[in-house]
Amino acid sequence: MTSETKEHGRGKLHDLFDRNFLDYTSYVIRERAIPDIDDGLKPVQRRILQTLHNMDDGRFHKVANVVGETMKLHPHGDQSIFAALVNLANKGYLINRQGNFGNIYTGDQASAARYIECRLSPLARETLFNKDLTEFVDSYDGRMLEPVSLPAKLPLLLLLGAEGIAVGMATKIMPHNFCELLKCQIKYLQGKDFTLYPDFPRGGIVDTSEYDHGNGRLRCRAKIKVKDDKTITITELPYNLTTQALIDSVEKAAKAGKIKITSINDYTAEEVEVEIRLPRGAHADETIDALYAFTDCEVSVSPNLVVIRDTMPCIVQVEEVLKRNTDSLLAYLEKELTIERGRLLDKLHARKLEQIFIEERLYKRIEEQISYKAVISTIRQALFPFADELIRKVTKEDIERLLEIKIKRISRYDINKQQKEIRSLEKSIAVTEEHLKDMVGFTRDYLQALLKKYGKNHPRKSELKQFDEVNARKAALANINIGYNRESGFLGSKVKAENKRKDLALTCSEYDRLLLIFKDGLYKVISVCDKVFVGDNLLYMGVVKRDLVFNVIYRAGGENLTYGKRFKMPKFILNREYRLFKAHKRSIIQMLAVGEKDVRARISLVPSSRARYNALEIEMDDFLIKSASAKGKRLSNRVVRRVTNITGKPRKPKPVPATLPGMPPADQQDPLRKQENKKPSSET
Repeated sequence: MTSETKEHGRGKLHDLFDRNFLDYTSYVIRERAIPDIDDGLKPVQRRILQTLHNMDDGRFHKVANVVGETMKLHPHGDQSIFAALVNLANKGYLINRQGNFGNIYTGDQASAARYIECRLSPLARETLFNKDLTEFVDSYDGRMLEPVSLPAKLPLLLLLGAEGIAVGMATKIMPHNFCELLKCQIKYLQGKDFTLYPDFPRGGIVDTSEYDHGNGRLRCRAKIKVKDDKTITITELPYNLTTQALIDSVEKAAKAGKIKITSINDYTAEEVEVEIRLPRGAHADETIDALYAFTDCEVSVSPNLVVIRDTMPCIVQVEEVLKRNTDSLLAYLEKELTIERGRLLDKLHARKLEQIFIEERLYKRIEEQISYKAVISTIRQALFPFADELIRKVTKEDIERLLEIKIKRISRYDINKQQKEIRSLEKSIAVTEEHLKDMVGFTRDYLQALLKKYGKNHPRKSELKQFDEVNARKAALANINIGYNRESGFLGSKVKAENKRKDLALTCSEYDRLLLIFKDGLYKVISVCDKVFVGDNLLYMGVVKRDLVFNVIYRAGGENLTYGKRFKMPKFILNREYRLFKAHKRSIIQMLAVGEKDVRARISLVPSSRARYNALEIEMDDFLIKSASAKGKRLSNRVVRRVTNITGKPRKPKPVPATLPGMPPADQQDPLRKQENKKPSSET
C-alpha cells in the first residue's frame, strides 16, 4: 500500500469520525441535556407531560404505566424517564403525586414505580396543552405523534430551573418564584422595568448581589436558629443540598477540629430540623460563624443560563427569557381568541341557516325533487334571498348539514330558544373581538387570574439578603499549640516547648501565620506547621497582625554602634527571608519589644573615666515609626555594653546637673541621655 493510499484512507476515517461526533454532539445537546427556551422543557419532560395528557381522565395513574406509555415517545431506558418524572413531580407545579416520591430535604429515594401514582395538576391542564396551537411530528419509530414544543402559557424554564451536561457545554438554570414571575410578566406588558431573583424549594438565605441576570454567582446559606445557649437548629437548607450531605460536612469539620460540637441529630420530616448540641465553653454565635465558614451551611452556586433557541444552543439572561415567554403567551392567547371567534362565527352561521330553513319552511320545497343534485340546487336557490342575514356564503357542506336535520327536531323547534342562543353567540363574538383589540390588557387579565387562582399555593421560600463573607481566620478555633525547642532547633505543633519564655510558645489557628525574628536580625513568616527546623538563635515568635509595632535596639557590628528604631508589621512573602539591618558577624539584636506606647529601655555603656554618664534611659515613644529596613537612630557614640527592657518599671528622678566649664547648658544636651547618680551604678 502506497503512502498516498494510506493518507487517503486516514483522511476518510477522520471525516467519518468528525461527522459522527458532530451528529452525536448535536443530538445530546438538543435532545437530552439542554432545555428549550420556549416551553422550558427537556425532551424527556415534554414527552412525559404529553403522555400524561394523552392518558388524562381525571384519575391517578400508576407511574409504571406512565413510564411505559412514555417509552413509545422516548427512545431511552425506563430509568431515565422515571427519574425525570419524579424530579418533575417534586417541583410541585405540573404533576400531582400520590405515594412516596422521596424527600427533597433528606435525599430519600422514591418508592418503586409500581407503588406510586400521578396525574396532571389543574395548573398544567389549564396552561400547557392546546392541540390547535401545537406542532406535531412523528415519534422515533413513526407509530405516534409527539409535540415539537408545548404551547406553554407559563415561563416554565425559569419556574422549574434546569441542570444538564452536554458535550462541550453545561447548563445550570435557577428556579424562580411563581408569583414573582407572573408579576414581572405583567410589569413587562405595562412597559415597566423588572428584576428577577431565584427562589429555592429548600428555602435558605440567598445573596444575589452577583447574580448577573442568571450567569453570575450566588451565595446560599442555611437558616440557623439559636434554640438556647447550647443548642442551635438548622431549619432551611442551601440550594441543592440535603440534610445528610449537610450533616456529613459538619461532622467532617468537627473531626478536623474546626468546630466543637457534642452531637448532631436529624429530625427532618415535612420540614427541616437538624439539631446541633454544643459542648461546655462553646458559644452559639461563634459556632454559627464557624458553620458558615467551614461547612456546607454556606455554598457558592454559579448559574449558567444555556438554552436551545431556534434549534441552536446559546447563553441568555433571565429577563430576556421572560420577555420571550411573555411575547409567546400573548401570541398564543391571540391565536386562541382568533380560533374561538372562527368557531363562534361558524356556529352562529349554522344556527341562522337552521332558523331560516325551519321558520321559512324551505324543507317543503324539496318534497317533489327526485334527484340529490336537484335537492341541493333547490335549497341553494331558496337561501339566496336571505344572504344578507348570514355570516358568509352558503357552501355545499352547509346545505348537507341542513338536510341531516331530523323531522323530530323540526316539529319541536322552539323559536324563542333559538333566538336566545343566537343572541348569546353574538354577544360572545363581540366580547372576543373586544379582547382581540386589546391583547395586552387581555394577557394581563389572564396572568392576574392565574395569580389569584394559584398564587397562594406558591409563596416565596428563600430569603433574599446580602451578607458579608465569614472570615475563616476569625472563625477558626485557636486550638494549635506551637512550641520551640532551642536545643534541637525545631518549631511546630508537634514540638514540646522547653523554654520558659512565653513569647516562644503560643496558641493559634490553622489559618494564622507566624513571624519569626532571629538574634542576627533575620526575620521571615511561615505557615503553621507540625515540625520545622529554624535553628537555635530564635529571638521572637508571634502571630502575624497588621497593627503590631516592634521596638528594636541593635548593635551594628561593622560600626560597633547601637541603633534604635520602631516599625509596624512589615509586608512579606511567605517563607522568604528578610533582614532588619545589614548582616555582620558581630551584629546582634540587643532588645526587642512589642508595643506602641510606653516602651522604655536602659542603655548601659562601657565605663570611661572621662565620661559623666555610664547609663541612659531611652523612651521608644520618641522614635518615629518607619519601615523595617530603616537604619534607625544612633543611641550613643560610645560602645553599649548591655540593654535592659524597663517597660512598666517606675522611672528614676531626673536631676539637673551643674554646668561645667566648656559644657553646654543642660537643656541643650542630648535629650536621649538621662542623668543618673555620678557614682557608678550596679550595672556599671
